[in-house]
Amino acid sequence: MFDPGPRPAIRIGIGFKPKTSSRAHLQRSEAKIEFNLAPSSFCPTARAILATIIVKHPMVNCLERLVLLALCLLALTASAAAQELKRIRIGYPSLSTTQGHIWVGQEQGLFRKYGLDVEPILLRGGQIATQALATGDPPLVNIGTVVQASLQGFNLALIAAVQTRYDFLVFVRPGITKLEQLKGRRLGITGFGSATHFASSILLKHLNLEPNKDVALIPSGLDRERVAALVAGIIDASFFNSSAAPLARKAGLTELLQIGDLGVEVQGNGLATSRSFIQSNREIVKAAVKGYVEAIHFIYGNKKEAQKVFAKFMRNNDPEFLENAYQHYIKTIPKKPYPTLKGIQFLLDMLAPQMPQAKSAKPEQFVDLSFLQELEKEGFFSEMAKRYPSK
Repeated sequence: MFDPGPRPAIRIGIGFKPKTSSRAHLQRSEAKIEFNLAPSSFCPTARAILATIIVKHPMVNCLERLVLLALCLLALTASAAAQELKRIRIGYPSLSTTQGHIWVGQEQGLFRKYGLDVEPILLRGGQIATQALATGDPPLVNIGTVVQASLQGFNLALIAAVQTRYDFLVFVRPGITKLEQLKGRRLGITGFGSATHFASSILLKHLNLEPNKDVALIPSGLDRERVAALVAGIIDASFFNSSAAPLARKAGLTELLQIGDLGVEVQGNGLATSRSFIQSNREIVKAAVKGYVEAIHFIYGNKKEAQKVFAKFMRNNDPEFLENAYQHYIKTIPKKPYPTLKGIQFLLDMLAPQMPQAKSAKPEQFVDLSFLQELEKEGFFSEMAKRYPSK
């Protein structure tokens, strides 16, 4: 796989001591050019251009020739790098900080370092994101629904994961003072099959209530849309993660519970793909995991730059919002993004009543840890820790 690491340097040294300004003296001047790029690695067109500059224009003096050669090499370096990049789309289901490393990886050129020209694609909600991944477009998606999709026959695998607990706060409309009052009311979720959908299962199980019998589940869109739905009285309660909680508080909504406090370990968001894509494009998948991991470390080590990217994708420049978003990220996102087999088993147990095939399934069949294990052996995590020391 194309792995440029540090960009190759082109060093040009020119020295001359002409006693006159004549062309002859300039041509006899001491001059040298050093470069770390092997011309043999250039394409035929590039070599032809170099030959034209060096051989076919003998009347061009030494200094002019060196300048032309330097400019040519610089242009060819950029062109070669661009030709090496493989275009790929990576999907994400929501505008939350759990997607932040996808955005930062693209904006900061971290995926490009490993040969990928990544286009982030917003897929509204876990269900749509899962369906898109199942069709192979995009071939990589940051989701938390691999288990459910795989049980339905889609051969998907989680190759990295950043969420082992649902970091959701339960917000309700004014007038509701305790969770037990949710009985007979409407609970807003992003969509069926989304993380908020499964968080609702955890909440209702805790309250001994049944979904769509005691509490109606209403698909209500992304964070801002759910806030608007709560304010308008379309729904009575919903979930917001720590980074989006300021939106709910400013709208006058009441916070009642942190889902994570219920102590349930669950497999949430992570980078997923199909096993067929892994088989036919293993080097691309590994490059994506490298960019994914480096973006996590970059966010830890570069607060201001990360917040700028958060502001762009989350469409919010409010300082309080961005501070909450960043603090939420570094408190919840692991630098080594391994999936949780215990969390996957919890999902299987939760899904078993509706999906009998979950009873015989094993957590290991939903993950491919080989990429992270390879990076571990290669010292990649240690390299990232040195490159992005915690501040």
